[in-house]
Amino acid sequence: MSENTENEERLARPLIRLAKLVGIGTSYVGMSHDYHEIDDDVLIEVLSALGIDARDEDSQEAEIHRILKERHSRLVAPTVLHTAGAEDQVLVNTGILETPSATITLENGEPYEGTIGVGPGDGSQAFDLGDRFVSTAALVIPANLPVGYHTLHVTVGDRTQDATLISAPSKVDLLDSMNNGSLWGWMAQLYSIRSSGSWGVGDYEDLRQLLIDAKRKTGADFILINPVHAAEPVSPLTPSPYLPVSRRLVNFTYIRPEALPEYALLTADLKAQVDALHADVDPLNGDAQVIDRDAMWRSKMHALWIIFKAGRTEARQTAFDEFKAASGNDLEAYATWCLCYDKWGAPSSDPSSWEQLLNRESPEIAKLKSQFPDTLDFYRWLEWVAVEQLAAAQQAAKDAGMQIGIMSDMAVGVHPNGADVWWNPERFAKGATVGAPPDMFNQQGQDWSQPPLSPLDLEATGYRTYRNMVHDMFARAGAVRIDHILGLFRLWWIPSGHPAMDGAYVYYDSNIMLGILAIEASRAHGVVVGEDLGVVPEYVADSLASHGILGCAVEWFEQRDGVFRKPADYRPYALASVNTHDLPPAAGYLEFEHVKIRERLGLLSGPAEEFEASAKAEQDAMIAMLVEQGYLDAAAAEDRVAHESQIVDALYRALKDAPCKLLAASITDAVGEKRAQNQPGTNNEYPNWRIPLADAKGNVVPLETVFDTAGAQRIAQIFNS
Repeated sequence: MSENTENEERLARPLIRLAKLVGIGTSYVGMSHDYHEIDDDVLIEVLSALGIDARDEDSQEAEIHRILKERHSRLVAPTVLHTAGAEDQVLVNTGILETPSATITLENGEPYEGTIGVGPGDGSQAFDLGDRFVSTAALVIPANLPVGYHTLHVTVGDRTQDATLISAPSKVDLLDSMNNGSLWGWMAQLYSIRSSGSWGVGDYEDLRQLLIDAKRKTGADFILINPVHAAEPVSPLTPSPYLPVSRRLVNFTYIRPEALPEYALLTADLKAQVDALHADVDPLNGDAQVIDRDAMWRSKMHALWIIFKAGRTEARQTAFDEFKAASGNDLEAYATWCLCYDKWGAPSSDPSSWEQLLNRESPEIAKLKSQFPDTLDFYRWLEWVAVEQLAAAQQAAKDAGMQIGIMSDMAVGVHPNGADVWWNPERFAKGATVGAPPDMFNQQGQDWSQPPLSPLDLEATGYRTYRNMVHDMFARAGAVRIDHILGLFRLWWIPSGHPAMDGAYVYYDSNIMLGILAIEASRAHGVVVGEDLGVVPEYVADSLASHGILGCAVEWFEQRDGVFRKPADYRPYALASVNTHDLPPAAGYLEFEHVKIRERLGLLSGPAEEFEASAKAEQDAMIAMLVEQGYLDAAAAEDRVAHESQIVDALYRALKDAPCKLLAASITDAVGEKRAQNQPGTNNEYPNWRIPLADAKGNVVPLETVFDTAGAQRIAQIFNS
């Protein structure tokens, strides 16, 4: 027996059998190849989060029997996957000597005219349901079934059952321009880049101009931005874009009031009121120390209310009504949640909070909506306007000649007290949050506080929650980057009350979720990038590559045993960059900003001297690679402070030699910024996601001059050469 394998005695236990039956990993191998078996109490609580009672052996055996009986009693799984262009089989439970039949209703409502064959099952032994035995047969789905979300109607005897049949392309095809070459672009924290027209925080109009300027002044083909999922409706606003209240809706605090058609139609006195509100926050644009979202939103929200109440033209009202009708329950959920938040205060986990006491069916909610119909419609309107402005930015990028335009970032999950969880609690596991086990960067593990999507609900509903979210993101972007794409395969669930290291991996049907990505990306002629840094099992990397999904290569992470790989050896199917938003910009990293932050905030688990020594050794190894490969003159390496800009340029010259299909440069590197945008493992100890864009001397760099800076022009020249 391998030392990294559970023994036969453990595997025979009912708790372990039950956990494995529903996709819970009972052991794992960490980043340092260290083997761990999950404790019983953790497994019991993770099972409870899935609604499964595993408190003792009798309960565990009873649940095993119940689950197996349910799976064998149904005719077909509620969601099945087909690969377009290939013949597939779908297993059906049948009685002895019974033959199934099936029809398909296509996504457009029309019947499928092809022939669905019947073949033998999987050869498994007949299952005893008590009153009858069931076996399996296979429905043969033809190769010519079109791509889409269809309905499979299965009949066996006098029983009929429907299943969602997802017919997906085998992979996401590369853009023509990426097949025989690569594209490059910029990485930006949208909120940090302000123009003269900003309200203290970068917005969608700034994004539109940033995209146009990036193409015209540097030749870039995309900009990767921070997640712009929906946020709270009133201050205080959560700084982290990775903790949204909804992933399907977009953040309306990024609206530019003056870009609205209705602003131009305001009466003189109303326009003066809006302009005065803008003038109140205009000084924020010059603050190089911290982004003040709350001050911005207090003024901007007032301005938007003025514009909303002034009304719309008939054509614009019609467009707004059509948006509401098309958005359905998810928009209503968010707008209602915003109204409750507005009138009753921030929700919380306190039992007395309105979010804990009330749900979408509560009469108190209906009463509040009828009491404040204008405010409710205001929140619907804000979402419509935000979607319009984000879509307009993407269209401007394409009009300017960008091949991709916006690369949107998809967060791992949502806020535990947000709109998604409150309105649709059945979509989420109860009593667990998502995070990561211990690794070399976070030795205590990480708890991201987000409740995980339930794999049981996803399967039961045809993955509609995930489908809608991916579809909407591609409607307003040319590419989607998925943060922690490992979460499509497995997520680290941490039971409530446990430290981050006391969790377990819960497995998802990655083939279905990757198939959905392939459908939506192909329909939008888009690109998918998966953030696959950290501990990534080999089968995950293979699956991503086979589905045409690019991974990530970060220059500072591409090392083994203290030796950096030359970028020319990176894998082609990747988005390559020098750094990430969780690291300081290149200049800051060279000055050991990451060491200073961790020492200052007490984030080190060992002696500071050891961490400092390892950081210096890492930098020495990087410099050695740059010199050995001819990207940096050896003399420059001797005085790194005096030649900092040359070293940054060398990092990008090295990156340019990577065969990766996408290359990305950080705007912070272009302007000489040294401060990190985020320090993992902290909240308010460090101003995460609140650092304005500034240069090496601490001066604000406005949007108007970002791509005119010497650094931006040097990087552009490197990538365009």
